[in-house]
Amino acid sequence: MSKKIRAADLPEFDFSEHLDSEQAVAEYLTVILEENDPALLAAALGDIARARGMSEIAKASGITREALYKALRPDAQPRFDTVSRVCTALGVKLVAQAVHS
Repeated sequence: MSKKIRAADLPEFDFSEHLDSEQAVAEYLTVILEENDPALLAAALGDIARARGMSEIAKASGITREALYKALRPDAQPRFDTVSRVCTALGVKLVAQAVHS
């Protein structure tokens, strides 16, 4: 007989633990960008920043750590300037691609 597991008893999933390579970061951001959701992008950048060290990314982007946490929370809609500065600090760039081939 199998034991039932309650969803509330499961540990919270932290994606930042799986962003251990440049390839993983690039693939993660590519999937996120396809969703076309600014809040989801902010949360994904927050995941990556936590994986790399929020204080380090804050310093490299010129944004205070507190402001960075606020801008990259799951329900945020950061300005493009913030997204651009964080991407530069993370060593990634956003690339435009034609929707229709």
